[in-house]
Amino acid sequence: MKHAIALDEFIAGRAHEAHEQPTHYRLVMTFFGIYGRPAGTAIPIAAAVRMLAELDCEPSSIRSSISRMKKKGVLVSKSTPAGNGYALSDGLEPHMRAGDARIFSSRPMGVGDPWLLVSFSVPESERQHRHKIRMGLARLGFGSVGAALYIGPARLREDAIEYIREHGLWDYIEMFTCQPCGLGDLQAKVARWWNLQALGKEYHNFVKPYQAELARWQKRMRQGQTSAQEAFKSYLPMVTCWRRLPYLDPGLPLELLPANWIGITARRVFNDLHRLLGPLSQQYYEQVMAEYLGDMDAGAQT
Repeated sequence: MKHAIALDEFIAGRAHEAHEQPTHYRLVMTFFGIYGRPAGTAIPIAAAVRMLAELDCEPSSIRSSISRMKKKGVLVSKSTPAGNGYALSDGLEPHMRAGDARIFSSRPMGVGDPWLLVSFSVPESERQHRHKIRMGLARLGFGSVGAALYIGPARLREDAIEYIREHGLWDYIEMFTCQPCGLGDLQAKVARWWNLQALGKEYHNFVKPYQAELARWQKRMRQGQTSAQEAFKSYLPMVTCWRRLPYLDPGLPLELLPANWIGITARRVFNDLHRLLGPLSQQYYEQVMAEYLGDMDAGAQT
């Protein structure tokens, strides 16, 4: 059950409404999700606090977030040559690998690809499970066809199975892969199943600051004015802002989305910033780890 609680911590920030987690908490989660890999790789607490404090996070807030993640089973204590450290729980690695694929290299489904239908029936006496099913499916990227019927690309199957299994919900759920048929307007239906207006706003909120950030970094690259530390300070918040979006948008077929869909621009901006800043940010992480662990240990950490 503790593994299910840990999974819920990652899922909690994947809603259209206001974030359920404070900014410093989400930054800590992104930090371990990127640099504490594979799961089980320990990072000295002093190094984590130092790097995250550069993002204007109070050290006390960072330590509080790490403590909460430990209680939730997301992080575990591990000793390092530099003292106390923390690592992602080993059991989270499959979930993290699936998240890597979705966040960093997701592609839209083809209009002829199969869909996954998830149907559920929950007795009124157990209605708390109904809420858990709806919340989990929505935050995995499924659209709502009806009160007890959700739909998504068939490639969401493994994510859905993991969530259902970890929460013990199989008794209430049936799954079906299918192809659309009939003469209905599938584009209009997709617009009902997913809140594309809200999703477009989420994409706009990403593009507005980070398109300018991309232009700034492209100019710096051309002028040879790069800094690994500055790249880290731009990269980690950018990934933190982005990583929700591929779950709100499960990669719907472009043919079924509005014309000039802003999600295409958002993915391009993210990909370009990831390509420019990711290696520099990794370089800075390795430099800091070398200070705490020595060159050989830093290499093992990454």
